[in-house]
Amino acid sequence: MTNKEKVVALLNSFNTRDKSVLSYINPNKYIQHNLSSGDGYEAFAGILDHLPPEGSAKVVRAFEDGDYVFTHAEYNFFGPQVGFDVFRFEDGLIVEHWDNLIEKQEPNPSGRTQTDGETDISDKAKTEANKQLVRDLLENVFMKGEMEKIGTYINPTKYIQHNPNVADGLNGLGEAMKIMAEQGMMMEYTKIHKVLGEGNFVLTLSEGKLGGAPTAYYDLFRLENGQIVEHWDIISPIPPKQEWKNENGKF
Repeated sequence: MTNKEKVVALLNSFNTRDKSVLSYINPNKYIQHNLSSGDGYEAFAGILDHLPPEGSAKVVRAFEDGDYVFTHAEYNFFGPQVGFDVFRFEDGLIVEHWDNLIEKQEPNPSGRTQTDGETDISDKAKTEANKQLVRDLLENVFMKGEMEKIGTYINPTKYIQHNPNVADGLNGLGEAMKIMAEQGMMMEYTKIHKVLGEGNFVLTLSEGKLGGAPTAYYDLFRLENGQIVEHWDIISPIPPKQEWKNENGKF
């Protein structure tokens, strides 16, 4: 099995309760960055024992980049959720995990959901170029504030948006950011922790603030012909350290 297939099987165990897939996790080294979960193999294995009867998972997208596999999935643990998960492998076993989750929400002003849209992976030869373009977007536009460059990175005539509060197009993005600023909810990106990709899809894990509160930004971008044409995200607050159930940090 590929590492990607192992991750999909592991997440599908939330549907089947099949514990045999736990063999894909290194029992002696499992570093957990979900701050609501304990560290180590035993903590993850215990999740299957405590799932509610309706607990389920649906993997919508799965990607592989070197030793990393990242997924976009819908969950129903204690209510419907949407999330990105990132797994790191060593010698064919999972040794580290990051994620970002949010409650499932209604379609956005353009009628798009948090998970619908394109799923086919293409342009694998362009993976590194696409990753660099996305990094440049975050650094130059969202960190340095060079908004005049946004049309260089995002297709100005085709930009499909899956954020629950934002409409399609650059105009939709601009209007949403204006409204947020008026409400004192300034969006700040302060550090990019990871840029992962496979072909025409790129996922970034970034740290920042939203309305002054520490925030984790996971952004998934789809690219065509050297520009971003589709975007999904999960924006979630980072809890204060006294609430963490492990000491590994969000990133």
